[in-house]
Amino acid sequence: MTDFAEKHLVYCWIERGDAVLFIRRSAKGFLGGRWELPGGTVEPGEPQEAAAVREAAEETGLSVRVVGERSRHTWMDVEGRPLRIHARVYRVADDGHTEVVLNPDEHDECVWLPPARAVELDLVDHVRESLTQT
Repeated sequence: MTDFAEKHLVYCWIERGDAVLFIRRSAKGFLGGRWELPGGTVEPGEPQEAAAVREAAEETGLSVRVVGERSRHTWMDVEGRPLRIHARVYRVADDGHTEVVLNPDEHDECVWLPPARAVELDLVDHVRESLTQT
C-alpha cells in the first residue's frame, strides 16, 4: 500500500451580482495562462476558512468573509508525485465595490463573468467542476 502526502487548497467564489471573479495565472508559473478562482495553499495549523480569507487578500487585495462552502474536490498530483490534493471552494462576500488588485507574480488578468459564460475560459479542472455545484 502506498502512502500519500496530503495537501489542502482553498478557493474563493466571489460574486458581484450574477458575476464571479476569475483570475488568470501568469504565463511563467505552474498552470500558466489558465484561469482559476482566488485561492491557494492552507498553511500548517491554519484553519481553512482563515486561509481562504488570507489568500483572497494576497491575490486580489479584497477583504472577504466566508459565508459558506460551495464544493469539495480531491485528485492525485498532476505531476505524478505521491500527493493527494484536497480543495474546498468557499462562497465569500466582499464589500461589492473595491477594485481588484492582482499580485503580478501570480496572476496577470481578472474578469467578472456569470458562471455560464466562464465555461469559455481555459479553467483549471476543479474550478470548471465547481461551476455547476451549489
